[in-house]
Amino acid sequence: MNKDLTDITLVVDRSGSMQSCLTEAQGGINAFISEQKEVPGEALLTILEFDTAYDFVCSGTPIKDTPEYKLVPRGMTALLDAVGRAINETGERLGRMDDESRPGLVVIAIITDGHENASHEFTKQQVKVMVDRQTNDYQWKFVFLGADAGAFDEAASIGIHAGSTVMYAPDKSDKVYAATSANVSMARCDMAAGRTVCMDWSDEQRAEVK
Repeated sequence: MNKDLTDITLVVDRSGSMQSCLTEAQGGINAFISEQKEVPGEALLTILEFDTAYDFVCSGTPIKDTPEYKLVPRGMTALLDAVGRAINETGERLGRMDDESRPGLVVIAIITDGHENASHEFTKQQVKVMVDRQTNDYQWKFVFLGADAGAFDEAASIGIHAGSTVMYAPDKSDKVYAATSANVSMARCDMAAGRTVCMDWSDEQRAEVK
C-alpha cells in the first residue's frame, strides 16, 4: 500500500435540474481539482458524470494531468447506476495494481441535487451491500453531498453514514466543494502521516453550506 497515493472519484450529477447551479457547481469542481493538485503526495482522479446515462470524463488520471471540467446538465437522475458503476470501476482498476502500488486512501464523493429516478441496473440494496463491503473490508471513504431535503435518507439508504453526508443549498455549491476539498486534503495528510483518517463534516462546515 502506498500511503502517499490517494484515489479520488467524483460521481457528479449532470441531470437537467443542475442547470440552476451550473456556475457554482462547475466552478466548485474545478477549484477542488486545483486545490488537490497542491496537496503533498500523489492523487489519481476519476470523474463519472451521470444523468439517465453515465460517462467517465477521466479514469484513474494523475490529478496534475486532469483538464478543466465542464458541466452540461441534461436528462434525469440515475444515481444508483452511477454509484454502482463507480464502485465497480474503481475496484477493477485497483485490482490490476500490485499491493505496494495501491493507494492508501480511496475516496468516492457523490454529488447530486435530487433523488434517484432513472436507474435500471442497480437497486438500493445492491449498492448498499457494495458500499458496506468497501467501507468495512477496504476502508474506502464515501462522501454524499446532497442539495435536497432528503439527502440524509438517500445517503443512509445506500450505506453512507450521516457524518459523511451533508445537505447544502444549491447556491452554496462552491462552498460545499471547498469544504470537501479541505476534508480530503486533511485525510490525505493524515494517511501519509499514519494517523487515523476521518472525513466527517464539522458543525461549522455544515452551517456554512446551508
